[in-house]
Amino acid sequence: MSIDAVNHQVRLAARPQGLPTPEVWDHTTEPVGEPGEGRVVVRVSHLSLDPAMRGWMNEGRSYVPPVRIGEVMRALGAGQVVASRNPDLAVGDHVTGVFGVQEYAQSDGAGVQKVDPAVVGLPTYLATLGMTGMTAYFGLFDVGALREGETVVVSGAAGAVGSVVGQLAKIKGCRVVGIAGGPEKCAWIVDELGFDAAIDYRAEDVGTALRTAAPEGIDVYFDNVGGEILDVALTRLRLGARVVICGAISQYNAEGRTPGPSNYLSLLVNRARMQGFVVFDYADRYGEAVTELAGWLREGRLHSREDVVRGSVADFPETLLRLFRGDNTGKLVLQISE
Repeated sequence: MSIDAVNHQVRLAARPQGLPTPEVWDHTTEPVGEPGEGRVVVRVSHLSLDPAMRGWMNEGRSYVPPVRIGEVMRALGAGQVVASRNPDLAVGDHVTGVFGVQEYAQSDGAGVQKVDPAVVGLPTYLATLGMTGMTAYFGLFDVGALREGETVVVSGAAGAVGSVVGQLAKIKGCRVVGIAGGPEKCAWIVDELGFDAAIDYRAEDVGTALRTAAPEGIDVYFDNVGGEILDVALTRLRLGARVVICGAISQYNAEGRTPGPSNYLSLLVNRARMQGFVVFDYADRYGEAVTELAGWLREGRLHSREDVVRGSVADFPETLLRLFRGDNTGKLVLQISE
């Protein structure tokens, strides 16, 4: 790796108000440089685009520190080691890690995982065998305390996490209802992923549709969107239900204060619980989840879909907006090199 190689990056230039518009970003270049002792240089080929990125841009207390102004935008990525002074990582190794929105990343190896693209493609290591799969697995099984035969409702069901959650619930013998936007997404989760029913929130009254699709109520509601859909789902809880708060993409770009759910007393009436979680809390058990998820992938019981956009680092800002428009089906990944 030549010290003269140029690294193209996207940095956070300002805190966004609402959707992150072009002036939020600064496109920069700098030399890659040789790795120091114990460090590696990774050429990044794939970037994971996640709804959580919008929260990382905000100032204030959260589960991770905010991205600082002037800092390379935080992002999970996959790539290949091109220079190494780390005994655990060799040139040629394919890896995943928090590499940021840039073409080359330097790392001391902390949090970097070696992966094998001969087993599955690199995008899948950012999806079902990455944080997406970990989130679905621990959110459903640990936080949701899923039991065989229960009724599970998933919002954002055609998204990265939601599509995996529904399939895992089917593997465990549950009835699964997905809420998604548009007829194509609804058809995909039923016809290809095996959901029992789909509700198109853009074309149907969600409350009415839930009474039809889950007439006996909801045992586990896995929430990826928040807002009105969460409020409606709360009215359909069964006794002892669990509400898993994974995300609230419908609220991430709200410019005013986000209101709480007005139907929260359903938790009291039904002796239910609503719990948020952060997947990083389960880091010491990722191996357990990967083993199970990989097994189900091999058996064909679990399907991983990556919505791969091919482009460059400069395409990151516009590609990120696809998440908030609901343009993606499955896991959104930006491929910036071969």
